[in-house]
Amino acid sequence: MSDPRRMGRRAFLRGALAASVFPLILPRRVFGANDRIQVGFIGVGRRCQDLLKLSKGMEGVAAADVFQPRLKKFSDKGWKVFTDYRELLADPGIDAVVVATPDHWHAQPSIDACRAGKDVYVEKPMTLTIREGRLMSDAAREHRRIVMTGSQQRSMEPNRVACALIREGKLGAVREVHAANYPSPWACDLPEQPLPGGLDWDRWSGQAPVLPYHEDLFLPRANGRKDAQGRPLGWISFQPFSGGEMTGWGAHGLDQIQWALGMDASGPVEVWADGKGLTDPVHMRYASGVVVHLDGQGREGGGKFICEGGTLELDRGIFRTDPPELGKQLAGDVAGKANGREDHLGHWEACIRSRELPVTDVETGHRSTTVCHLGNIARWVGRPLKWDPAAERFDDEEANKHVDRPQRAPYTVG
Repeated sequence: MSDPRRMGRRAFLRGALAASVFPLILPRRVFGANDRIQVGFIGVGRRCQDLLKLSKGMEGVAAADVFQPRLKKFSDKGWKVFTDYRELLADPGIDAVVVATPDHWHAQPSIDACRAGKDVYVEKPMTLTIREGRLMSDAAREHRRIVMTGSQQRSMEPNRVACALIREGKLGAVREVHAANYPSPWACDLPEQPLPGGLDWDRWSGQAPVLPYHEDLFLPRANGRKDAQGRPLGWISFQPFSGGEMTGWGAHGLDQIQWALGMDASGPVEVWADGKGLTDPVHMRYASGVVVHLDGQGREGGGKFICEGGTLELDRGIFRTDPPELGKQLAGDVAGKANGREDHLGHWEACIRSRELPVTDVETGHRSTTVCHLGNIARWVGRPLKWDPAAERFDDEEANKHVDRPQRAPYTVG
């Protein structure tokens, strides 16, 4: 594996130069005004159903999934279907892919898509580990691909306005930020159930250990079911496959905090937790001195910004200020109002055609998801940690072991 310190320095330089260099890169083929972008879908479970509603200049033509029954409705309407996503990527007629797999399968299909000359939309949270994010960003830059993450709140007008107000100092200097207290994942001990026909469980498990099949592991949030302790079930809750809601919902809320603080190419420099429990509060200090508290006093989709000139509370598609008239004065009719359904996928299409970096570029997605991972690692290690966002290293060797995870062959990421 490459030296993470060197990879961090390269990423820092790329972040500074990408905006001026990347738009000059041409796509694999030049699209005409009426030329629809051909899209393949990797992972066609629950989340994919919303992503099938592509913008008018794009057309879904292929699907890949390790659970064969999911593919029938796609083959019935004439799409190409595959049980191995690599066969989809080998199709020269496919221009771009949507990766909507479970979290532990986001990285390698995205990297392979870049190598195959395809542009990528990858669902949030973008990664299972910090190292995966660096590899994904490196692959996008090396192969000159548009790789956009599914942090839709950056396409919502109220969120854009609210984050700009904070970032531009319209409410004065930020004193502190409060966020939701996102739970960390835990070990799965569900009993074994019969394996459904047509499911390749070994491949679904991928880099993670092969645990006994159970429906409440296979489904992302287990249709709302909880365990005996009242904890929500589903692979999103289990450590081998996800970062828990710290990355599940945290990829939304902490991304907005990163955006508002102007930290899209960086992150905090210190992190610590009040304990090692799944919901012990976590605190992160930025180089500016601003501390973000994951203490439950902020909303899941945003945060509560305490500024010199007032307070701004941000959530999905809405923000409020105290005093109330402050937001109205600064943002006019946008303040506190949602703008309906955002056109995040339309933005992806526009960037594929223009080759301009998207608002949720892969490096931005990597940095925001890294903040989520820092919160989990602080709880796992249980002591204050210093983090170097340029080198992407801790000052603690135990903590550095969590920058990556052990991976099961032959599904290693790289």
